[in-house]
Amino acid sequence: MGFIDSIVARLNPKRAYEREIYRRAYEELRNYDAGDYDRPNQNWRVTNQSAEMTDRYSRMNVLARARDLERNSDIMNSVIGAFERNIIGGGFSLQAQTKEPELDEQIEKAWKKWCKKRNCDVTGTQSFAQMLRMAVHRKKVDGGVLFIKRYTSEGYVPFKLQMIEVDELADDYLQPHNQENKVVGGIEYNSWNKPVGYYIRQYDLNGMSLNEPIWVDAEQVIFYYTKKRPSQIREMSDMAPTITRVRDVNEFMVATSVKQRIEACLSVFIKKQIPTTAIGRSGVGASEKDKVNYDGKMLSPGMIKELNAGDEVQVVNPAGQAADATSFTKLQQRLIGAGQGISYEAMSRDMSESNYSSARQGIIEDDLTCSSERELLTEVMDEIYETFIISAVLSGKLSIPKFWNEDEKERYLSHKWIKAPKPWIDPVKESTADRTALETGQKTFKQVCSENGRDWRTQLDDMAEVNRYAQNLGIDLNTILFGIPKAEVDPKLLKDDE
Repeated sequence: MGFIDSIVARLNPKRAYEREIYRRAYEELRNYDAGDYDRPNQNWRVTNQSAEMTDRYSRMNVLARARDLERNSDIMNSVIGAFERNIIGGGFSLQAQTKEPELDEQIEKAWKKWCKKRNCDVTGTQSFAQMLRMAVHRKKVDGGVLFIKRYTSEGYVPFKLQMIEVDELADDYLQPHNQENKVVGGIEYNSWNKPVGYYIRQYDLNGMSLNEPIWVDAEQVIFYYTKKRPSQIREMSDMAPTITRVRDVNEFMVATSVKQRIEACLSVFIKKQIPTTAIGRSGVGASEKDKVNYDGKMLSPGMIKELNAGDEVQVVNPAGQAADATSFTKLQQRLIGAGQGISYEAMSRDMSESNYSSARQGIIEDDLTCSSERELLTEVMDEIYETFIISAVLSGKLSIPKFWNEDEKERYLSHKWIKAPKPWIDPVKESTADRTALETGQKTFKQVCSENGRDWRTQLDDMAEVNRYAQNLGIDLNTILFGIPKAEVDPKLLKDDE
């Protein structure tokens, strides 16, 4: 009971009793320990702000530090590499779905041609697949990247892409293009907080800023970043939650390396006797030229060296070993991987503690993490593809008479992305599972081909071509591959498929 409660108790015991009852009820019914300011949390004081207010003053510092670790940390690059492998992997193949096979083939050939670096990149230095890999890389480090649609007279169709880094947004520019809008973080927004334009800084080849930024309509910009809060309008590095831990590991490994190098050194000191004893040729009267000077002398294997009389050698060999860094770095890598949503094995490439089941489960979990990133990237690819089709139709590279019919346009833009498959851990188990799924109707042949990164039509065409070629040579593939006697084979299966 406090001092005030003691006074109240003397003057009004009933009131003092009620105060004590309410106090105990409040202590029992408090909502969250995490919101309390008792001793464990007394120094944990935070405030609630909008996402932009929270991010604005840290964004550039986090960006600079992430880029520094990108240049100097192997742990950082292991995380980035894991996401590139799982999101992009061997790349994506287009499967047009216009329901017109000839047109599908024509579109796929045109898309493949456009994806070459001379046709899709305004700088002519990167293919479309390479641009996607850079986008994933920059999103992990910078938090995002911008694709700007450029319409030029060069290339296969009059449409190319320009990639812009997020710090090229003029976040200090406040004058809106339309006075009814507002500019925040270099992006102009309408009253609904929808982007209507982007202000892009202009630089020369040496990186020097030029004049005022240019305004680009939002319809021509694809901003690839992850939005985590409704009030968020700009990017934040994906590595922000784990960036301090990455730096700690980096600094620890540097310190450990220096310590190991010091412990590996063998130091030798010459202890001279003063005054020099008068023994032998080093006695009184010996000339200075007979004395040995040790300046600049170094140890070498098999060395035999005579010392001055009275001098003796003392060896300094640092004892002890550096701390075991393996367990520490493994723990930190596991925490970094967990913070980024990927397994330790995916980022460290260390499979020494894995078996088939754990490796398979790790791949599944990693793929679930990357599926959301892949979904976001697919939206970017979809918009780019639709712009390509429109440009190809307008330029006459694709002839689609009914394309501008609103009822037909959606069908002509319909498509699917097929991701190149990962190599199997155990091909026998994986193929057996696919066969069982086919036989039980859980999957179709089309689904199995898609999961393996193949177009089902191409797969069937290849199979038919092989069968026809084998029949022309008089070879029975059923007997060779499946051990089925020729007499038991249905004659219809041997008939040449016209």
